[in-house]
Amino acid sequence: MFEEFKSAFQRYNNGHVQLIIINLAVFVVMGVVMVVTRVSGFDSVWFTLHDQFQIPARFAEFITRPWTIFTYMFMHDLQGILHILFNMLILYWFGRLFVEYLGSDKMIALYLLGGIAGGIAYLLAYNTIPFYVDQSTAVRIGMVGASAAVNAIVVATATLVPNYTFFLLFIGPVRIKYIAGVIVFLSFLGAVGTNAGGNIAHLGGALIGYVYMKQLHAGINWGGWITVTLDWFRDLFKEKPRVKVSYRKERMASTPGSSDKNSYTQEEIDRILDKISEGGYESLTKDEKEKLFNASKKS
Repeated sequence: MFEEFKSAFQRYNNGHVQLIIINLAVFVVMGVVMVVTRVSGFDSVWFTLHDQFQIPARFAEFITRPWTIFTYMFMHDLQGILHILFNMLILYWFGRLFVEYLGSDKMIALYLLGGIAGGIAYLLAYNTIPFYVDQSTAVRIGMVGASAAVNAIVVATATLVPNYTFFLLFIGPVRIKYIAGVIVFLSFLGAVGTNAGGNIAHLGGALIGYVYMKQLHAGINWGGWITVTLDWFRDLFKEKPRVKVSYRKERMASTPGSSDKNSYTQEEIDRILDKISEGGYESLTKDEKEKLFNASKKS
């Protein structure tokens, strides 16, 4: 099993599966730790460990654990399976579609951006809006879950290809713009429910997903700094070659009428994205698909 998960994790352009594996690994490890510590009577150890993942509602408490704005989006409620199940299913469906168009690097960056935006929205609500401030002072509360990050991917994908169709069980074909709309509206309704904080985070993630895609269409990649940072960390753990090999690369003169298949302009990419919005991914030619894929790797 470990080898199968390792193989799936290392597969090229497979960011959505990598995120799912990370979330599942955290769920399993934390679940084992919870059971062992509570059965053995070390509840305090479990609660201390859980606090390192859970983002607190009160800002005064958050500044003592600022890393939780990242860790909370990889932790889920351990009292049942539905929380992580629905998040990972939605992440797989929409993440796979996102990766097909724009690649894994942008999807991972957006996942983190959505989680950060959700955490910020959560903190702002519970520290500035009286309705939520009263709740946070009455009871010590916190938040875990990938929903804000997943919502960012859902809304971004629906913004990119709004008329793409999913076939839903018992319902049939539904355009993803309507699926995204229902998810956002339900989060809006839930902002005054029992999971008010979580739904506020959902809205924050959804908002950043929409803005991210609009900015990307304008040629601005809001997640570029995340991709660069992650690449830097990856390079730290890459095994350095022991023997240096040098070679000379001869340049071939371009003949009249020839073109580099990997060359493209921002105008060309914008035209391809517009074509996707109008007619779907299937309307692209083989050359246009290749240009879009190459652009996702270079941006």
